[in-house]
This record gives sequence, structure tokens and C-alpha cells, in this order.
Amino acid sequence: MLPDYDRGALAIETELILEWYAPHIAGMTLPAVAQAEFARIWNRLFDEILEAAGTWTLRDFHSPNLIWLPAREGHAKLGLIDFQDAVIGHPAYDLASLGQDARIDVPAALELRLLAAYGQARRADDPDFDLAGFARAYAILGTQRNTKIAGIFARLDKRDGKPAYLKHLPRIEAYLRRNLEHPALAELKGWYQAHLPKLFETG
Repeated sequence: MLPDYDRGALAIETELILEWYAPHIAGMTLPAVAQAEFARIWNRLFDEILEAAGTWTLRDFHSPNLIWLPAREGHAKLGLIDFQDAVIGHPAYDLASLGQDARIDVPAALELRLLAAYGQARRADDPDFDLAGFARAYAILGTQRNTKIAGIFARLDKRDGKPAYLKHLPRIEAYLRRNLEHPALAELKGWYQAHLPKLFETG
């Protein structure tokens, strides 16, 4: 039995950016009122995500866990590891994990091709598949995932003595900026700009 990727789990993950990235990377201690506003905005976004029917969600569907097996045929050429944290969640989550890989740069054009290919495959099975709605959920979950990872990588450096993860932070910040351009995330973008402006430093 796989647990649900529920509101509590999603929220705990987003809060990692407040607990670790804000003080140790951005050099900021956020006041309680700002943290409460952060939670309110995310709760509204989670309302949308949790309305959708769930499916198997591995949460670690990215390059280090994918293994090319050339001796096999078709889809069997793709080996997959690290599925012990699987949950039942929104189908956009793992696609966002792949399209916004934390350890290698995925150009925006390639990401759009992946999203379009997924949409085409879904519509082949279901002509009523809502690609625009899926893209909205993808942007929300891509933001949630990268918010979580920014906090995790800061924690790995500060608490666990693993500074090598910091080299990936500029990529994570870039994915966050990319996602926050979606209209569904306008309010959250305003929060990040006001309270974590470090995310928008690109030079």
C-alpha cells in the first residue's frame, strides 16, 4: 500500500526552504507573518493539486536513478532505481522531476518537448485530456519540488557537511524562476520576490 502524497507531506517539503535555505543561503530569518503568508499561498495551490486523481509517484525520477540498458528492447532499455519513497500523487510530479533535473541542466526547449510528448501520449488514450490544466499542475509541482530541493541542498551543506550540493543551487534557482512565470504562480512569485530576492539574482 502506497501512502498518499497529501497536503501535510507537500507542506513539510516546501517549508524546508524557510528552515534551511533562507537563513543559510539567503542570510535571512523570515518573520512569522511572512511564513504564515507562505503557507497560505501554498495551501491554495495544494487545493488544486489534490483535486486530481492520483497515480504512482516515485518522487526521484531523475537522471541519477535512470540506467540505460542497451541489450534490452523498447521501454525495457530504461532501468529505474530508487523507488522506495513512492507515493500516490499527481501525475505531473515525476514529469517535473525529469524535465527539471536537479543535477543536469535541462534547456527550456527540451523541457517543453518532453511536456508536449507526454501530452500527445495522454491524448492518444484520452481525447479529453486537459493539457493546459496539466501544464498548470506541472508548474505548481515543479515549484514545489525545487522549493524543497533548495532547502534540502542547503541542509546537506549546513547540517550534514556536504557542500558539494551547493554547486547545484543555481540550477534549482533557475528552475524556480522558470516555473514562477506561470500565471498560476503570480502570488507566490510576489512572495518570493519580496522575501527571498536571492532567488532572482542571476549574476
